[in-house]
This record gives sequence, C-alpha cells and structure tokens, in this order.
Amino acid sequence: MEFLTEPLLWAALSPFFFLLFALITKIRLIQKSADEIRMAFADRLQSDTNTLIDITSRDRHMRLLAESINEQLRLLRSERRRFIQGDLALKESITNISHDLRTPLTAILGYLDILDTEEVSGSAARCLAVIRERAGYLKQLSEELFCYSVAASGEQHAAPEKILLNQALEESILAHYAALTHRGITPELSIPEEPVFCMLNAQSLSRIFGNILGNALKYSDGDLQITMTKEGEITFSNHARNLNEVKTQRLFDRLYTVETGARSTGLGLSIARTLTEQMQGRIEGHYADGILSIRIQFKARYSVPSPDG
Repeated sequence: MEFLTEPLLWAALSPFFFLLFALITKIRLIQKSADEIRMAFADRLQSDTNTLIDITSRDRHMRLLAESINEQLRLLRSERRRFIQGDLALKESITNISHDLRTPLTAILGYLDILDTEEVSGSAARCLAVIRERAGYLKQLSEELFCYSVAASGEQHAAPEKILLNQALEESILAHYAALTHRGITPELSIPEEPVFCMLNAQSLSRIFGNILGNALKYSDGDLQITMTKEGEITFSNHARNLNEVKTQRLFDRLYTVETGARSTGLGLSIARTLTEQMQGRIEGHYADGILSIRIQFKARYSVPSPDG
C-alpha cells in the first residue's frame, strides 16, 4: 500500500509541476521581451535612425506594447525633424539679419565720425552722442547675434590645435587690461609656470576668454581674481553685490541680462558655454558670500610638451 502511495502522489503533483514550469518559462520570456524593449528603446533615443523596436517574443501583449512604443517613436521623430528644421531656419535668419544690420550701422557710425569734425551746438552734440551710443549698441548686438548663430551651428573656423593654455589666457587678459583698469579693476593672477597644453580651437578659446572678461567688466564691484591649475581649470572670481545664486544660474541663458549689466546683449556667456561644450569643456557659475565665480575646465592633454614638439 505504501509502495503505491508515492507513485500516486507524483502522478497527482505532475500537473502542478508542469504548470509551474510553464509559468516560470512564461515569466522568463516576458522578462526577456521587456529587456529587449528597454535596450532597443534606449538605443533608438540615442541614435538617429528610423529603425523601430522589434522583439523575438510572440506574446500578443508584449508585441502590442512594442507597437505602442513604436508609434510614440514615430511621433517623436516627426517632432524632432520639425524642431531641427525650425531651429536651422531660425539660426539662418539670425545670421542673415545680423549680417544685413552691420552694413547700415557701419555707415551710420561713419557719418557720425564725419559730424564729429563739424561745429554743432551743445544740444545737437548731446543728441549726436546719444545716437552714437545707441548705434554702437545695435552694432554690438548684431555682432553678438551673428557670433551666437555661428557658435550654435557648430561651425568651426579651424580644426583643434595644440594650444598653450597659459599663454592664451595671458594674451586675453592683456587684450582687456586697458578696459579693466579703466573700470578700476586690477586683475590678480595665479597662473602655473609649467606649460599646460590642450587641443582646442584658438579662435573659439579667445572668444570664450573675451566674453568671460567682458562679463567681469559688467558685473564686478572693482576686483577680479583669475586662477589656473595645471589640470586646465580656470576660475574667474569677483565681488558682485547685485547678483544672487538664481541670477547667476541664468547668466548662461540666451538674451538674459541683469539690470546692472549696461549695454549687455545677454549672449556673451551663452556663446562662451556653447563654444566650451563644443570643445568637450565644462563651464559653470557659482555665487557665494557676494562673490561670483565662473569656472571653466578644459582637459589638459599634457603639462610638459613632448620631445617632438
């Protein structure tokens, strides 16, 4: 009797084990399909391709899920194409408008130079000064718009080259030294003596430094500290009582200006960020204890030049 009990027990439990095995297999297949969908979705988001998600599972529900995601991918790609086309059209329009503005503005400023040689009344001279100031601002704005559209398009004037970062920084400071001292700002420098080389675009780098120094001219309370490490990190710091952390984070936004930034176009630091990121660099701003710090990091390729130069 006991001999027959065990076979009967196994016979009774066999359907249960079969169902359990089938259930585990089904779960594993669903997990595999979910992993396929997850990895395929991540790949489609990162790559510019029209390939849709395809899975090996024949499960109706998983295939419906994949098809639903594919439908959203189609809509996303359509919107992305519209955005790219609109963005390119906008940048092209900005480039054309800024280019068209520069020619008449240059002529206006030229005629103002001629009028400066003529004798005019005091009120006329004041009016001419206002016209010159406004025309100069418009010319600056058109040039900044043109530079921004070029930077945002990713067009580089020259290929990256081996740049001596120390020297490039010193040359930019020297170029702005007269303007800084005119504002009563004497820069305090801390630059390493050992050479720091980076692979960068020289023209873009000069533009970045120039825009950051221009920002210091607008917002500094009268001081400027510039430090550089041998790892290629450069920090520009100055007291700026009219700023705060919220305003600081917006300094890199397009067309954002602080009220104290006279004649500011709101594009300088935005251009600096775009150019920095194009060269795989990093730029950020911080504000603490009344001090604005703009930190820029370029990857130093080596700190000592190789024997072959």
